[in-house]
Amino acid sequence: MRSLFLYFFACVIILSCNDKQVADNTLFTLAQNTGIDFNNKVVDQKYENSFFYRNYYNGGGVAIADINNDGLCDVLFTSNMGENKLYLNKGGLTFEDITAASGMKQDSMWSAGATFADVDGDGWLDLYVCNAGHMKNGNRRNKLYINNHNLTFTESAAKYGLAIKAYTTHASFFDYDLDGDLDCFMINNSPLPLNNLGYENRRNLPDSAWPVPDILKGGGDHLFQNDNGYFKEVTLQAGIHGSLLSFGLGVSVGDINNDGYPDVYVANDSYERDYLYINQKNGSFKDEAESCFEQMSFSSMGADIADINNDGYSDIFTTDMLPDNDFRLKTLGAFDNIDLYNKRIQVGLYRQFMKNCLFVNNRSGEFIESANFSGVSASDWSWGALFFDADNDGLNDIFVCNGINHDVTNLDFMDFFANELIQNMALSGQKESVDSVLMHIPVTAVPNKMFKNNGNLSFSDAGNDWGFSTPSFSNGAAYADLDNDGDLDLVINNENQPAFVYENHSKKQNKHNYIGVTLKGISKNAFAIGSKIKVYKGNEIFTREVIPSRGFQSSVDYKQIIGVGKNESVDSMIIIWPNRTYTKVDKPALNKVFTIQQPVSSPVYHFDEPAVSTLLQEVPVSLDKHKEDDYIDFYYERNLPEQLSKEGPKIAAGDINGDGLDDMYIGGAKDQSGQLYVQKADGGFTKANASFFEKYKDLEDAAVLFFDADKDGDLDLYIGAGGNNAEPNQRATQHRLFKNDGKGNFTFDALAFSRNNMNIAVAVNYDYDGDGDEDLFVGGRSVPFNYGAAPQSYLFRNDGKGHFLDVTAELSTLIKYIGMVTGAVWADINGDADKELIITGQWMATRIFSYNKTYNKFEELRNTNLHNKEGWWQSIAAADVNGDGTTDLILGNIGENFYLRPDSVQPVKLWMHDFDNNGTAEQFLTRTIDSRDMPVFLKREITDQFPGLKKQNLKHKDYAVKSIQELFGKEVTGKSEVKLFNYCKSIVALNDGKGHFTIQALPLMAQLSSINAILVTDINADGKPDIIAGGNMFEFPPQFGRLDGSYGHALLNDGKGNFTWMEAKQSGVHVKGAIKDIKEIQSKQGRRIIVARNNDQPVVLQLKK
Repeated sequence: MRSLFLYFFACVIILSCNDKQVADNTLFTLAQNTGIDFNNKVVDQKYENSFFYRNYYNGGGVAIADINNDGLCDVLFTSNMGENKLYLNKGGLTFEDITAASGMKQDSMWSAGATFADVDGDGWLDLYVCNAGHMKNGNRRNKLYINNHNLTFTESAAKYGLAIKAYTTHASFFDYDLDGDLDCFMINNSPLPLNNLGYENRRNLPDSAWPVPDILKGGGDHLFQNDNGYFKEVTLQAGIHGSLLSFGLGVSVGDINNDGYPDVYVANDSYERDYLYINQKNGSFKDEAESCFEQMSFSSMGADIADINNDGYSDIFTTDMLPDNDFRLKTLGAFDNIDLYNKRIQVGLYRQFMKNCLFVNNRSGEFIESANFSGVSASDWSWGALFFDADNDGLNDIFVCNGINHDVTNLDFMDFFANELIQNMALSGQKESVDSVLMHIPVTAVPNKMFKNNGNLSFSDAGNDWGFSTPSFSNGAAYADLDNDGDLDLVINNENQPAFVYENHSKKQNKHNYIGVTLKGISKNAFAIGSKIKVYKGNEIFTREVIPSRGFQSSVDYKQIIGVGKNESVDSMIIIWPNRTYTKVDKPALNKVFTIQQPVSSPVYHFDEPAVSTLLQEVPVSLDKHKEDDYIDFYYERNLPEQLSKEGPKIAAGDINGDGLDDMYIGGAKDQSGQLYVQKADGGFTKANASFFEKYKDLEDAAVLFFDADKDGDLDLYIGAGGNNAEPNQRATQHRLFKNDGKGNFTFDALAFSRNNMNIAVAVNYDYDGDGDEDLFVGGRSVPFNYGAAPQSYLFRNDGKGHFLDVTAELSTLIKYIGMVTGAVWADINGDADKELIITGQWMATRIFSYNKTYNKFEELRNTNLHNKEGWWQSIAAADVNGDGTTDLILGNIGENFYLRPDSVQPVKLWMHDFDNNGTAEQFLTRTIDSRDMPVFLKREITDQFPGLKKQNLKHKDYAVKSIQELFGKEVTGKSEVKLFNYCKSIVALNDGKGHFTIQALPLMAQLSSINAILVTDINADGKPDIIAGGNMFEFPPQFGRLDGSYGHALLNDGKGNFTWMEAKQSGVHVKGAIKDIKEIQSKQGRRIIVARNNDQPVVLQLKK
């Protein structure tokens, strides 16, 4: 153990020297000789240790503020086992330790979070220190140090009602009821063992009512209202979850919904989901997390709230424990299996995934989680999360504290040493010493992370370039302009390592401009906590909220430094005060600090935005909910990247009874028949009493199509089966054709098609041979129980009577096994007046085939510029979007917010081979890392699937370094079929008229989820083809999370094929869920859009124009 620590510190010294060598080139440098010598030393002891107290390695926090009103901000560090330290800023980045004379007394407390706030409202900042730990002796009590105006403090927590004895992580002071004084929101983290919880949701059971020993109580969230200087608890009546279930690690306050009232986000450690308390403006809060977020971090540690895209709305970032390094992922990581994941949802613990989450405010009441797209989903075992503009370019960056004193989740330790120790203790009857256990746990320091905001929701890892290369065990951090030079410096509390003080050189290096603001409030909120500062420049809004408690156990300075980049002027600045009044400053000067006093009387700020007339409006129509069965693909095929049993519903639309109104058929799920809806004159629908469909309700409808199969002038119905759960030659997989009598009555024709054994994705009709009847292409989605194998797709020739002959092998061997098809369309691509067949799908490129009548063959078009874009394509549509008279393509892909984000240099590969010689081909998923094909799934999952790999990969660290070639041998992998996935974007492909396409990505917001359905139609009546699209995919293994960033998209066309994304409050398109199909129908009320969702009701939107 000692040698390991010596090695670690040697590395730190070497790396510190390296830091000095590159200091002149980095944005931040570690300041030397500052006078700050704090070190939060944490050592496991016999009776107090990390095995007894779960939060033993959580570390301490940092609080920064000007305690003596001299214009220089001072620094406090909290300590777990030593003394908290208070350092007075002497100027020039030098500090003096004034702890001994300050009146602060540690009393052997285990301190956690700290915040500076003017609790007594006298214009001088007081200090609140949160204490936890000491489970056995109970020596924990929060302390409030009242500022005596002479660099000393008097501990007065009891006097103010804040001498709380609990396991407090942090507290935030703000005026939640807008009565002019500061209230207190406190988060606690009980040491209650997680295995005591079972899988019960006791979110609303108060801490005091839990049937557990008192030693485990002292958890949950608690709200204290300031009642004339005394804080009384109002947790229950205010709607706060004061339950032991809440393992609070981060509390963030901000005006989430722009209504002028402060809301609260609580980051909860593993088990319980996070909370979003929306202020109800009546002294109470409502937890609206599940209506605002589609997913959350599983083990949320720190959190922060700020605006990352300068739209004037607050966004949220939470940290978790997902390593960004493949080796550490495979030696430390563990993901829920599908049963555990589903169980959590079942009991109300919601959708949680091991990843950092970046929640982007969609300005319609929800947040879109964009961490994968933004490049911030993984940062290792992370604690403090801070938004701040590190380089003053006008965009908030993200800083993340990293490191855990011991890798307690090391999989080899848990698999080998932990089990062995337990067995030895059971045999000997003696407990091993703490040291003998700890010596087997790896100790690995890692650098902190700094993500530079590039704009457009994109961040890049700037840690090394900006000077954050020193490995550490960092927990709390806070920023402030320590040297008053106009940029924000950074202070970090480390465990078993000296604290970091980073000097920022942005003002010197970048020459970026800034505005500094110090606010002076009125009444008992002298520092104007809760104020919002908005600096306007053109269409951009640079926003800050004065909320000191941020990140993890820390508190930042009150003075705001607002970077504005290269702008040489700004238009105006508005300060919205805590009482919802405002002060406006026109054309404020740059590169100076403004001290602004809140007026006693000022105009009220209007938070309500003007109503906008939307292009579409949801209309109430009674349609049946799609009901999925509970089949789980993962039970039958190991290590799938996705489930394919939940592909519906799809919509077929057309006039089936000749009354001039469009009707529709919506496909059913297994054990739910499809629904045939006949439109009425008033725009409503009558569900047809179609008993003939009931006979087939045990079959899943995956593809549906109205077309005239038998040349009798009415629309017949084709249904292709799916569900991914039928054995070969079963009834459940057969093609179905229902023939129409012209009045909307359908009869099944059992002789229409030959036998099928594939899951079907799509059917599209076209008379390709010009004989006067409609032929069909039917695309195979997959082979049941054999993911990755190429299914059979079909070219069916119509005999003129609605019977279809499979002529695929005759016409094109390429089409027969083209791949895992998801979409197809017939369209004239090369301008010869005949339509080509365009096919797209997963693990494949989009391919185009033209029928050669002379040779009776389909020939593939080459040089399309689509051949090298092998995606997880989900949908396709064809239209002339740029008005040049040629047909262009719109292709919906998986998007850029997926767990796997391959590109042409780093593709994801699917290997197909009988790897274990059992007579059945298996699939194996890899991603490219440093030009090596590395397994995506972890050792336990892979060795369960291939037991023969266990012997050569006994330890996770052995498996973690091996490529697929090293696992199975090059001879085996050389014989494997390999499918590529190297392109993620959804695109518009503009046709030059000869079948060569220029690629344009769809707008950013359309890339944050999959696009499963595309409708091209004129939304705004300008004669130009616009797009309505939708997506989301929820059927991945928990390791991959889910795609839920789409609420439907309305994309306006400028007539040249350039599309602009519209906000929901402008377009009216706001549809939650997994959208599977979108169709337009005509009614007497105008054009209507039908949106079909998996396991949910369809939505009907009315176009207003």
